[in-house]
Amino acid sequence: MTIGVPKEIKTWENRVALTPGGVESLVRRGHKVLVERGAGVGSGLSDAEYERAGAELVSREEAWGAQMVVKVKEPIQEEYRFLRPDLILFTYLHLAADRPLTEALLQAGTAAIAYETVQLPDGSLPLLVPMSEVAGRMAPQVGAQFLEKPKGGRGVLLGGVPGVAPASVVILGGGTVGINAAKIALGMGAQVTVLDVNHQRLQYLDDVFGGRLVTLTSTEANIKKSIQHADLLIGAVLIPGAKAPKLVTREMLPMMKEGSVIVDVAVDQGGCVETIRPTTHADPAYVVDGVVHYGVANMPGAVPRTSTFALTNQTLPYVLKLAEKGLEALKEDPALRKGLNTYQGRLTHPKVAEAFGLPYTPPEEVL
Repeated sequence: MTIGVPKEIKTWENRVALTPGGVESLVRRGHKVLVERGAGVGSGLSDAEYERAGAELVSREEAWGAQMVVKVKEPIQEEYRFLRPDLILFTYLHLAADRPLTEALLQAGTAAIAYETVQLPDGSLPLLVPMSEVAGRMAPQVGAQFLEKPKGGRGVLLGGVPGVAPASVVILGGGTVGINAAKIALGMGAQVTVLDVNHQRLQYLDDVFGGRLVTLTSTEANIKKSIQHADLLIGAVLIPGAKAPKLVTREMLPMMKEGSVIVDVAVDQGGCVETIRPTTHADPAYVVDGVVHYGVANMPGAVPRTSTFALTNQTLPYVLKLAEKGLEALKEDPALRKGLNTYQGRLTHPKVAEAFGLPYTPPEEVL
């Protein structure tokens, strides 16, 4: 198979979908890899490294012309022209929060497989985990910056100092993002509260952290109470493939302190704070009702080298399966089959169909 790796063109997106090591693995198995010139530069990976690994350096058009295109972020509008019926696209898509892209993929008839909905039998999301780990660990770090007065925050040091209380960090969701955010926030000396609907998860967090954080059941009453004392609120809620639920409504926002900060990691799935909207690394934050909102939808793009290697470690086995067997791989691998979001003009993921009120076709029916 011919695999294309285009350069990411989303604002300040410096990750790349395959490392030279990944290219070498594919080439060794007889596949042809077309890498757009400069695709890896943002992650510190030179064209020469890709050439040594066996890739052909090509233009953007040639990379997109491959049988399968492997990316990091979803195609943006200027890339829609590359979508076609005989293309397998393997990348993060987050379609439930992006109707224009959903419609473009359906119109083009592209077989679009989303990293974030590949799901193992135990319910885990192996291709979302590495970026959730990165984003979770970045969230307190970013929040700490925006709590500084020059960035528009309250002027609070996350860890406090002897004699002065540390900041209060409230995390909505105790999954991969939440647990990684808690690790870093506790390490920085903050007081941490985690809310989740799953009691077993709260028990696990309480055990893992030895009671060093507060765990609360995620109810509207507990959310309202928690956001009132939060200096930093981190949104870490995920429903696989679906839009994130709005846990903090517009009406609740005035309850938060002036100069407090929201970092909504769920923004690429619509966000769990009603007033959040996607921003970029070039212009990351804005203020509503005196509360700083950070809504960068590709947070891991700020640490592209770490993120690229973490992502490729997890995606490569699936890329190899698809390269070897094409869409037949989806028939054999139920986890990969759950990744199929669109195929031949039909929506093949139930949560995406539900988000837009469109017809759903089970992937088993179209493959």
